[in-house]
Amino acid sequence: MNNTIKMILGAVFAVVVAFYANSIVTHATHGGFLVLAAIFGAYMAMNIGANDVANNVGPAVGAGALTIGGAIIIASIFEAGGALIAGGDVVGTIKKGIIDPAAFGGDPMLFVYAMSSALLAAALWLNLATWLKAPVSTTHSIVGGVLGGGIAAGGFAIVSWGTMGKIAASWVISPVLGGVIAAIFLYIIKSQILYKEDRIAAAKKIVPVLVAIMAAAFLTYLTLKGLKHVWKDLTSVLSFLPQTKKPTFGVALIFGVIGGVVTFLMVKPRVVKRIGSMEGSRADINLLFTIPLIFAAAMLSFAHGANDVANAVGPLAAVNDALSNLAISKKAAIPLWVMVVGGVGISVGLALFGPRLIKTVGSEITELDQMRAFSIMMAAAITVVIASQLGLPVSSTHIAVGAVFGVGFLREWLDSKNMGEKQQKLQEEIEKLHAIKADLDACTNEDPAKKLQLIEAHKAQKKAVKKLKKALKENYVKRGMVKKIIAAWIITVPAAAVLSALIFFVIKGFAA
Repeated sequence: MNNTIKMILGAVFAVVVAFYANSIVTHATHGGFLVLAAIFGAYMAMNIGANDVANNVGPAVGAGALTIGGAIIIASIFEAGGALIAGGDVVGTIKKGIIDPAAFGGDPMLFVYAMSSALLAAALWLNLATWLKAPVSTTHSIVGGVLGGGIAAGGFAIVSWGTMGKIAASWVISPVLGGVIAAIFLYIIKSQILYKEDRIAAAKKIVPVLVAIMAAAFLTYLTLKGLKHVWKDLTSVLSFLPQTKKPTFGVALIFGVIGGVVTFLMVKPRVVKRIGSMEGSRADINLLFTIPLIFAAAMLSFAHGANDVANAVGPLAAVNDALSNLAISKKAAIPLWVMVVGGVGISVGLALFGPRLIKTVGSEITELDQMRAFSIMMAAAITVVIASQLGLPVSSTHIAVGAVFGVGFLREWLDSKNMGEKQQKLQEEIEKLHAIKADLDACTNEDPAKKLQLIEAHKAQKKAVKKLKKALKENYVKRGMVKKIIAAWIITVPAAAVLSALIFFVIKGFAA
């Protein structure tokens, strides 16, 4: 399918949303702004699908556990399911509490302009980032949009700079935590299975434990993030559950431990049976992680749909609430049609434009196989659980991509320690360089021709060593891609904020 057809199909979805929004606001005051916000919301949802969802399925695709088509089908179903089943019925109108609603002076239309601007600005930035093959945080994009629209409407005093500081801290916390945890799990797999003389016996012992830990982590993660919006409904049906507003960490952990134990008991005999006919090669060990990866992709997608659909529907629900009540509320009900726009829009965007970023995350940063991808998925779930308990601000995008970085850098470090074939070649070239340098130092000025020859040889060898070092590093982690992604992370909030402020003044000018 070429890009023109994809753009037409995306436009068709936005037009359908616009027609529906128009059909329900025929007699509403300023109803045209709801139609406009609905279009922006549909566009934002598609861009979330195109950019953010790649983090959930990219590692599994890069490792060969899923094809791109299979990944899109699984992620689309679970993203939409997470949004519609567990996305909740109420959303905060001001994302992350970064601006004070009172600063709009009670003027609902100023608020509508700001939220509409935030949606369009965040969507435009995500679209550009996807085109540049840079996975960025959709949460940070909408935060930047709300920040810019809020400042344009009420000035800099409207901003909660303490909250913004915490969000900025996540630029460092998220990728570092994700990278370290992914590297730890990959090191466990390598040291406890691959580096053992009897890989078969080691795999029988370690693989079921790792899969059980993954199950426990994901069930804890899903409870905390995927069920928090519908916890009240669950507790009303299942009275034995704690009657709290949202699931506590203790409850989530209990669910996780129970799930982990059940998973271990189910997986252990299957691993023993399957590995019995294997030779214990690296490829054989990798196959044991294929099915867990598919489940991980599905569970991450469900939790993402439940949690991050608010980035698309939050501002749209806020606009709908402000126009319906002609007032600004801190929380707004999410009509079913708004949630459908978010859930279906994410799936449409993923299907049409997701493959670009799926390839980037899966294969264009570092080379992945099943055990590396497994470590990345583990890091994605565990980091969110740890951060939630410690109250640390994190971004799921930065965690997943940071985990990819961590896996790549660990490979580089381990191979340098174990002197792989390429590392050995580099060492030989470095020794050659040292030998030429020694000859040069020993050469006297009495033989200028020989000295000149050695100087040229030293320069040439130095260049060869530098080139080999660079090529070797690029083989593990593509530095250019890392720099581009980090740069995109840093400018996401300010870029979306500037765009939003500009759009706010345009919308306000047309409305005047």
